[in-house]
Amino acid sequence: MKFNLASVALAMAIPMSGFGQDTATAVNNQYQKTVSEESFTTSPFNASAKRFNDWSISVGAGVPLMQTADLTSIKNGNGKNLFGYSAYVSIDKAITHAFGLKLQYDRGETRQGWFNTKDAAPANASAYQQVAGRTQYDAISILGDINFSNLLRRVDNRSAFRWALHGYAGIGTLAYKAFQKDEAGQRLMTEVKPFKLNSLFGQAGAGLKYKISNRVDIEGRLMYVITGDDEFDGGGVHTSAINQRSENTSDNFFNATLGLTFNLGKHDNHLMWHDPLQEIYYKMDVLAEKNQDITVCKSGDADNDGVCDDWDRQIDTPAGARVDGSGVALDTDLDGVIDLYDKCVTVPGPVENQGCPTSNPVGTVDDQSRVLEGIEFDLNSDRILPSSTPILNNAVNYINSSQGDYRVVGATDTRGTAGYNMKLSEKRAGNVKNYLVKNGVQSGKLEAVGRGKQDLKYPECDPATKCPEWKNKANRRVYFEAK
Repeated sequence: MKFNLASVALAMAIPMSGFGQDTATAVNNQYQKTVSEESFTTSPFNASAKRFNDWSISVGAGVPLMQTADLTSIKNGNGKNLFGYSAYVSIDKAITHAFGLKLQYDRGETRQGWFNTKDAAPANASAYQQVAGRTQYDAISILGDINFSNLLRRVDNRSAFRWALHGYAGIGTLAYKAFQKDEAGQRLMTEVKPFKLNSLFGQAGAGLKYKISNRVDIEGRLMYVITGDDEFDGGGVHTSAINQRSENTSDNFFNATLGLTFNLGKHDNHLMWHDPLQEIYYKMDVLAEKNQDITVCKSGDADNDGVCDDWDRQIDTPAGARVDGSGVALDTDLDGVIDLYDKCVTVPGPVENQGCPTSNPVGTVDDQSRVLEGIEFDLNSDRILPSSTPILNNAVNYINSSQGDYRVVGATDTRGTAGYNMKLSEKRAGNVKNYLVKNGVQSGKLEAVGRGKQDLKYPECDPATKCPEWKNKANRRVYFEAK
C-alpha cells in the first residue's frame, strides 16, 4: 500500500505515545485483558539493563616477531625469520555495545638474532653474525576494547551481523628473561621482575572476530608490543657492542594470534554483538526523492493501522483504534477495554461498565474478565521485571475489588526439560503471589501453581524455534484465573 511521508510519520509517532497490549478482541461484549510484557519492557540500552550477556573469557595462541631491536626476528642476517610462540587468556567485560575492558595475561618467547638459540651458528657466519637471542616473557595488562563494527554501523545496513572489527590498546607490567648465545655458549643477559617501574609496557592492535554461535567467537588478532626496554632482545646492557648496533631506543615486537572467545551468561545475545538497530520495528526503502511516496508494507496491512502484517501482533485491530508500535490497540488505563470502546480512558473500570468505575464493585464477575494476562519473564528467570509493576498493581486493585478467589498460574516456553520448566513455573507463580500479598491482597484469595511448558499461550511454538521470539516470550508468563 502507498503512504506519503506525513502518513508514515504519524503511523510511527502515535504508537510510541502509549502502551502495547495483546489482542483485544470483543467476545460476547467482553474484552480480554490486554497487558503483555511487550507493553512495558522498553529498557535503557546499556549493560545494566541485563538483557544481554556482558562477560566473556578469551584464549588464544600465536607467533611473536621482534621488529624494532638490535637482534630482530624478521629477516635476520641470513634472510630468515625466527619464530617464537605466544599465548594469552583474558577476562572480558562489555561496558556498552561498542566498548569494553580486558584483563589479559600473556606468556611467550621471542627468538631473534642470526640463528635459533637451539641451533649452532652457521659455519660460514662471520663473528658479527654469530649471535642469537631469545626472550621468555610474562605480562599482565588492561586493554580497552572498541567494537568499530557496532560503533560505525550504517543506519541503513540490514545485513546479518556476524563479523566485527575490534581495536585494542592498553598498558601493563612485563617480566622477562633475555638470553644470548654466541661462540661462548648461551647465558642469561637480563632479567626484569614484574610490577617494577621499568617493567611497564604498552600494546595496541586490531582483531577481526567472527560469530560462530551465540556462545563462541573466533578471532584473528595482530598486536604491536612496545616494551620500552633496549635490553629485551638479549643484546645485553646498553653499553655492550651488540646493543649499540642500532639507534633504536626500545625493543618492540609484533604478536599475531588466533583465539576463541566464550560468552558467559544466561541470555541469548552478548552486548558486543547486539545491533541497536534491531530494536526498530519498521522497515523503509531508501527514498529516491524527499517527497516521493514509498511502499512501507510489502506484506500488506490488513487492518489499516499503519503497522505491516509481518510484525503486526494484532492483525484484526478494530477500525479507528489507536495502536502501539506492534500494532496492538491501546488500553491506556489497562482495564481490559481498549481506548476505542472505553468511556473512561484514563480511569480503570470493569468491562461491563464500558471501562468506567462503578460506585459499588460488581460482586460476580465471569471467568473471561477475570483473566489478567501479561506478566512475562526473561529466559530461564523467575525474577519479576520492574516493567511488570504497573500490571501487578492493576491486578491488586482488580482482585481486591472482586469477591472471588484466584489461581496464580506460572508457565514457561518449550525450551528445557519438563522437570526444569515445572520448577521454574512454580517459582514464577510463587514470586508473583508474594508480590501481591505484600501489596495488600489477602493470601487466602490466591493459590500459586506451576504448569511448566504444558500451558502454552501459543501452542504452535513447540519447538520454540518454530516461532518468533515475541511468541516464546509470551509463553513465559504468569497469569490469573478464577478458582
